[in-house]
Amino acid sequence: MTTIAAVPPFAELLDAPRPAEPAWLAARRAAAAERFAAVGVPSSRDEDWRFTPVSAIANTAWTAPGVSPEVTAADIARFRLSTGSLAVLVDGRFAPDLSELPAGVTASSLHAAISEGNAELESHLGLVAPIAMSPFVALSLATFTDGVVLHLAEGTTLATPLEVMHLTTTAAEGALIAPRVFVTAGTGARGAILEQFVSLADTLHVTNAVTELVLAPESWVEHVRVQRESEQAWHLGFTHAEQATASHYRSFALSLGAKLARHNLHARLGGEQVETLMYGLYLTRDSQLADTHSAIFHDQPNCNSWEVYKGVLDDTSRAVFNGKVFVQPIAQKTDAKQTNRNLLLSDTARVDTKPQLEIFADDVKCTHGATVGRLNDLQRYYLQTRGIGGRTAQELLIWAFAAEVLTEVTIAPVRAAIEQIVRNRLDEMLG
Repeated sequence: MTTIAAVPPFAELLDAPRPAEPAWLAARRAAAAERFAAVGVPSSRDEDWRFTPVSAIANTAWTAPGVSPEVTAADIARFRLSTGSLAVLVDGRFAPDLSELPAGVTASSLHAAISEGNAELESHLGLVAPIAMSPFVALSLATFTDGVVLHLAEGTTLATPLEVMHLTTTAAEGALIAPRVFVTAGTGARGAILEQFVSLADTLHVTNAVTELVLAPESWVEHVRVQRESEQAWHLGFTHAEQATASHYRSFALSLGAKLARHNLHARLGGEQVETLMYGLYLTRDSQLADTHSAIFHDQPNCNSWEVYKGVLDDTSRAVFNGKVFVQPIAQKTDAKQTNRNLLLSDTARVDTKPQLEIFADDVKCTHGATVGRLNDLQRYYLQTRGIGGRTAQELLIWAFAAEVLTEVTIAPVRAAIEQIVRNRLDEMLG
């Protein structure tokens, strides 16, 4: 990896020659490259990035990943959250030999789906998550080489979750990894998507991941996202769900990896009787920074949204939470609730939290709130009077704090796997 401040950080990737692509994609890539060239890497002057300094990314000439070393089924098995179906990307490239895909789901590499003329991609790719959403979303559309396309057929119910595993190897050193995941759920389809980001090597790289989901009427999708990359890495993640009438989108996000991790989670409620549930937990230590920016767009009446994010921070780590709920004038009978709670384990940890409501309708129920605090001394005393003190009491109180969101993962084996990940991290944080 070469550090060259005078060279634009992604110039090599933006200027790289590409194989022949459909005209619609070439046009969108050109617009995205133009957008990124105009706005560049955000600085602290950008309101959305005021507490999340990513300007250091601009000081490095990032490259494409090199040739990946062999990844085995054993490498993958130790990170699995489920015994269900599996789609694997290694350093941003779909790996069919490592993937096991179920009946009822059409799945392929993004590159192959584009070559085959997938009509859903032409209608939605790069438009569900628009390039104006973030400079890094524009960068993703301009530079991606591969990803995964998943389609749940109309009326299909997945018996087990479909796990999408993003793996980075030693080939990621100094590279931009830009995977894209595109999910469509047909009318009445039901299923769970597990998306994981895992490092097999402790490399310095940038993951710039974009996931777009399109939910047809009466579909139901649970989306679990676990980010546990190398603590040298930069992780920039963007998820956007478009929801049609009477659809249900349930999200859970766990963040505990990367030196800086940003996740933008957006949902647009485009029909009546839509329900959107967002839950999340971030665990930070040392000098890590975890940032969640969410936005829920209530565009139609009679819809519900519920959001609860929690954080546990130690050492000199930091967290940022910015949650927005937009209620359009037409969106009467909206019921929206938003909560962010944070637990600080050290005097030097810090949280910047900003829940927001923008309401332009008058017949709604909308609430928001945020808290930042330490372990409750009265609760500690209560446990001590019953013979539970020291670290054991601390562990119980922290676990009780985190459990509220962990229990919202509805699939029991997946929930158990995530709970074990959290317990392991808390053990490390408490020494």
